[in-house]
Amino acid sequence: MIELLERLTQCYGPSGNEEKISHVIFNEIKDDVDEIRVDLLGNLIARKKGSGKKLMFAAHMDEIGVIVTYIDKEGFLRFSNIGGISPHFSLYQRVQFGNGTVGVIGYEEELEEMKDLKLQKMYIDIGAKTKEEAEQLVSIGDAACFMGQFHSAQNRITTKALDDRVGCYILIETIKALKGSHHPNDLYFVFTVQEEVGLRGAKTSAFSVTPDYAIAVDVTDTGDTPGSRTMALKLGKGPAIKVKDNSIITHPFVRNLMIETAKENDIAYQLEVLERGGTDSGAIHLTKGGIPSGVLSVPTRYIHSTGETADYDDITNAVKLLSAIAAK
Repeated sequence: MIELLERLTQCYGPSGNEEKISHVIFNEIKDDVDEIRVDLLGNLIARKKGSGKKLMFAAHMDEIGVIVTYIDKEGFLRFSNIGGISPHFSLYQRVQFGNGTVGVIGYEEELEEMKDLKLQKMYIDIGAKTKEEAEQLVSIGDAACFMGQFHSAQNRITTKALDDRVGCYILIETIKALKGSHHPNDLYFVFTVQEEVGLRGAKTSAFSVTPDYAIAVDVTDTGDTPGSRTMALKLGKGPAIKVKDNSIITHPFVRNLMIETAKENDIAYQLEVLERGGTDSGAIHLTKGGIPSGVLSVPTRYIHSTGETADYDDITNAVKLLSAIAAK
């Protein structure tokens, strides 16, 4: 588990630049599925054939990042966000471009109060001394992801891009768990693109697959750190079955299916009401005439930072629950 999750989280793949992470996942699952393809938008769609209901599992491959908008005469890069970037989490963090170029995010003036921090006054320092030197390394429109070393200790995993490479990992391990076993459902495992910028890949892939019902797998906030927003989720207490977020009220059939399957298999779970944010299910359930949809979430601390933290047991139980649903 650890080696695969490390490879997935450390791979470059900001929204719109998912080719590298897609290649990693493709090679990991190609021998364990009946069909596999990449659609026109870049979604990776794998199928394990069955004669029953068509079920779609979705996890997004993309991660938050930054995009170069301007290069000044001293070689410093101005940038805009790709997805939900926090200025506070970004300051003095390292970023890496697709070609391997590394830079650090700085601020153009001395800060007296952190509340005054603005992305518009930030820049990326890639070590260039002139505009011409910088342009040999990066171009306008190049995207970079944040760098965050993978660390595992005390049954916890800390790294960048758990959102949502942990979901990709859960889908991969579910595929492997079903190898050689009977599953009546017609299963589609969709690794989506551009979730962080508007659930775009989920929308087009759901339209193409047209499942009978769908489950997105993603991360969610917790309420178990000092002074955190009140929320009934803790690390180590099981994956979360979503009731509601800003993009969806989970369909009763899918919610009850997940709860009943967890109980039948003695799998620990929590119920989630997220007051902000959404997942791929927000786009999936509105596709065509409507698709009954739900979400299986991994409780995660410090989301959209370089130190996203989750519990090993929650991830393992998510794989068990998704595998049991697929085989039901």
